[in-house]
Amino acid sequence: MGLYKHSPDFGTYMNRREFVRTAGGAAGAAATLGAAGTAAAQEEGGGDGGQTAPDYGGYLDQVGNFSGPTSTVDATGQDTATVEVGVNANGGAYGFGPPAIHVDNGATVQFEWTGEGGGHNVKSDGDGPLDSGSTVASAGVNYEHTFENDGIYPYYCAPHEGLQMKGAIVVGEDYPTQTIGGGGPKEVNPHEAGVPIQPHYVGFGAGLAVIIPLIFTFFQLKYGESPHTSGGNN
Repeated sequence: MGLYKHSPDFGTYMNRREFVRTAGGAAGAAATLGAAGTAAAQEEGGGDGGQTAPDYGGYLDQVGNFSGPTSTVDATGQDTATVEVGVNANGGAYGFGPPAIHVDNGATVQFEWTGEGGGHNVKSDGDGPLDSGSTVASAGVNYEHTFENDGIYPYYCAPHEGLQMKGAIVVGEDYPTQTIGGGGPKEVNPHEAGVPIQPHYVGFGAGLAVIIPLIFTFFQLKYGESPHTSGGNN
């Protein structure tokens, strides 16, 4: 009966093959856990696409009686609409009411003074068409304008502009818009997310859990004694 001669490279070959197989499985596990970590770092939106609203470009952001673009008063379908001048806002009778209103193209907006807050006027911001002239303190409809072009028309009261006495008229259907709220899942900065921070490090932790055993196995194969290569004929 012949003697079996053990190849010193056989055990090493087997260990390398096992190592490659183990590394492949570990890489797959890392990819799966990494995807889970990414999903944990996402934040669900409303899923309804959000609400479309006029985009005022921040012009009304500091106005005391303005509560956001979605609060724009819808006066479409009317031939005339009224904006009060000198309503209680911004620390006194220094507001337009409503501060933002939407009318049809061809509609007339009447500005009705309340008689409060001293003298007021209506001036377009920039090159717009609104200009009521000198300040007026008496109550009543002291100015009106018929809009014939779509768009957004911001305006202010000259004496009280510093107090944020501002307003805007949205006309027609062709004007700048923005989407507020809603949408699908969106990526967020983990440091800004309003959820526990731990889920955002799932992928990182999974990577370490895979890499460390692979490094240990590599050094064991390279420098340690394998059970496949021990023994043999002495």
